[in-house]
Amino acid sequence: MHRFSASALLVAEILVAGTSPGLSQNSVYEGSTSALIDKSTLPIASEFREGRLRVNVNESAISPAATEVPLSLQPLVAPPSLALPDQKEQVQINELRPLTLEETLLLAEVNSPKLKAALSQVDQAKLSLRAKIAFWYPTVDFSAGGLPAYFKSYTFRNPDFLSEVSMASATNRLTGEVANPVNEPTNETYAREWRLNASLQVSWDIINPRRVPQIAAARDRYERARRSYLISLRDLRLETSIAYFNLQEADEGVRIGQTSVRASLISLRDARARFNAGVNTKLEVLEAETQLARDRSILASKLGDQNTARRSLASKVSLPQNITPTAATPGRPLGSWKASLQESISAAYAYREELDQLLLDISISNSEANASLAAIQPILSFVNTSNVNRREGQMGRRSIKEIDMDDYAWAFSNTTALTLTWRLFDGGHSHAEYSRFKRAAKQNAYQFARKRDDIRLEVEQSFFGLRTSIQNIQTTASEVLSSRESLLLSQLRVQAGVSTQREVVNNQRDLTNAELRYASAIRGYNTGLVQLGRRTGLDALLPCSGPDGLPSINPEDMQTLIPIEPMPFRSVCPTTPVSSGFAIPSFSVQEL
Repeated sequence: MHRFSASALLVAEILVAGTSPGLSQNSVYEGSTSALIDKSTLPIASEFREGRLRVNVNESAISPAATEVPLSLQPLVAPPSLALPDQKEQVQINELRPLTLEETLLLAEVNSPKLKAALSQVDQAKLSLRAKIAFWYPTVDFSAGGLPAYFKSYTFRNPDFLSEVSMASATNRLTGEVANPVNEPTNETYAREWRLNASLQVSWDIINPRRVPQIAAARDRYERARRSYLISLRDLRLETSIAYFNLQEADEGVRIGQTSVRASLISLRDARARFNAGVNTKLEVLEAETQLARDRSILASKLGDQNTARRSLASKVSLPQNITPTAATPGRPLGSWKASLQESISAAYAYREELDQLLLDISISNSEANASLAAIQPILSFVNTSNVNRREGQMGRRSIKEIDMDDYAWAFSNTTALTLTWRLFDGGHSHAEYSRFKRAAKQNAYQFARKRDDIRLEVEQSFFGLRTSIQNIQTTASEVLSSRESLLLSQLRVQAGVSTQREVVNNQRDLTNAELRYASAIRGYNTGLVQLGRRTGLDALLPCSGPDGLPSINPEDMQTLIPIEPMPFRSVCPTTPVSSGFAIPSFSVQEL
């Protein structure tokens, strides 16, 4: 008969020994009796965080945390973004792939479409900043009316209005003057020309009040996109870790359910044997059958939770459609948190990108306000315009044959000027926009104060929750050990004939519930650790130096292996077959 062992006391001593004094009850509010801090002496966030808000214009876009995976994980790379399965064979699961937490995080960083979209937004913001910086450079515009343009015309005039021209021609003949053939009266004229008109204009805004605030706003938006990418990356790691811990808990729940079913099968077998020998009643057999039904229900529920947790993790990691991940490692405490509460809060204030985002929002609103006010300020520009004109051909000829295409002319002109544009009155539009953006900046300042309080509350909740999880691990571990011993003793008492099957059933149920609560406590503790790390940015984990948890199996004399054969899932309607695509364990009591 197995008794308590030193190694089985596990987490109750391990976590207490590894826990920092910062988690102790007395040191949570250490220094709380000191004098109150003068609020007027607190630093202003925009002053000591200014260095974090600056960005090098020539700096390349942020690279993702991981860009490639090892050769062994190449089959798990996400399919193309626009791929969409259209056949059931394409979504049928044909591989269960065990993954560690590190492999899962690596795949999530490489495959996540959400992270790739955030990186694309960084690139867009950088290009937008580059477009705004281009306002410092001159613009060169080239325009041409024709390269070249062919002009051809025919003009007809009413002959009744040519009498004066005819009289002038007759006078010239009487005086002996030779009339110009071009001036001969005619009601038809022809024209044909090749024309080339080109213009080159260079403009540069020497003074443009709108330029500087627009570039400043674009720079802040670029930096804000960088912060958003970092937030997305950290949130992805947190969400993936939590999904992995949920899968570990689901796997442990399936193991506990299977162990409980095997124990119930043993109890039912023994109860039937004693009933057939005439040493107990039918009631004990019925109680054993009832407990077996309960354990079957628990196992079916945990199998469903396991399937859901696996697919949830596959969604976080964005795996191929025909692969389902499994947890390669069982759930165990990751370590202990060594930083105190005060250190964690201070680190969170310096680490959280959400505060930087709000400061950038304030800066963006101020820049937009200055740009709005610049609409009624003068703009001084330098403009140089060069024009070139050339034509070949003639106009106003009496016949198309008289036009000589060798007749040409060209001209060149250049104009240099300083131009001034100044909107003197716009009905108050600029001042209204200026006031609106200034109020938006003040709103962001209020949101900064609210976020500051929320960050502290989040850290405190995670810190206190972590301490509660430690207590839960200790109490549930002790409960599991006590329940195992109680179940063993009750089985021995029944075999000795001094107890009933009811005692075994009750102790078996208590053991199952205790083990499920212990698995939930481990999952809650690990989740609290990664949440605290995400909210503070600290790498303050001390790994456990001893056993990581309760033994994963019961004593050998309690763990008589009985195979649990799966069978297709049946419908609640006896006449309606169900094809669910998966199976749950079923047991034949009659074969015992």
